[in-house]
Amino acid sequence: MLDFFRWQDAIDIIVISIIVHRLLLLIVGTRAMQLVKGLLIMGALAAAARIFDLRTLSWFLGKVLGVLVIAIPIVFQPELRKMLEELGRGGSLWQRKKTGKKAELLSHEVARAISYLKGQKIGALIVLERNTGLKDFWRTAIKLNADITQELLISIFWEGNPLHDGAVIIDRDNIVAASCYLPLTENSDLSRWIGTRHRAALGVTEVSDAIALVVSEERGEVSLAINGHLSKNLKEAQVQKLLLHYFGGEDEENKSLLDRLQEDIRTLWS
Repeated sequence: MLDFFRWQDAIDIIVISIIVHRLLLLIVGTRAMQLVKGLLIMGALAAAARIFDLRTLSWFLGKVLGVLVIAIPIVFQPELRKMLEELGRGGSLWQRKKTGKKAELLSHEVARAISYLKGQKIGALIVLERNTGLKDFWRTAIKLNADITQELLISIFWEGNPLHDGAVIIDRDNIVAASCYLPLTENSDLSRWIGTRHRAALGVTEVSDAIALVVSEERGEVSLAINGHLSKNLKEAQVQKLLLHYFGGEDEENKSLLDRLQEDIRTLWS
């Protein structure tokens, strides 16, 4: 084989590897990544079916893959559009993560909004979407697709605004929707003093990997819900740090966001 291997082939392999790697970086942290994993599993099953001559299974997987070729562009149209927009802007293909300046700006906008709502004792529920898509919850809500700003977040939760009763869902880039109604937690061990917003925050984190921040209108404190656990009375510096981790999306010493958030939770009472 080495007799037929040219130096151009080596360049071909390197370039294709870089392109595939960068494309994967674009979809990491999106619903499309779950699709890729599913396709890889189906591909492995199809290969095994051919090796062991499982004709019925091979026929079935072939039909399913044929349908997916049509269904995938329809179902994942928002993700594909976002990917093409990032490619068109340039640079995103080679550097997926937001710059520290952009992450800091977004985290400050949300943190200032939460601080103001807390000071005025205005109830609020902000959900930060991560890997698990939350379309089931914002499908019937008021879709915004708006830039993340302090003023918009405050106005949404302002008393008398028709949108203030539900949750706001953020997807790292923008405010997806407002007035979103979330499933309440099924945890029966919670104190009866835990309100509806906190129960909704716990509920969405039980069925997804989302992060939920709650501002209590009774006590004027900020609570964090993640992975079905609730931590109360967060300090402003802790809220800012959590938001910076979320919007930055950068690994610190190869730790996942969840690991770092859990470390912050453990320091709440220190």
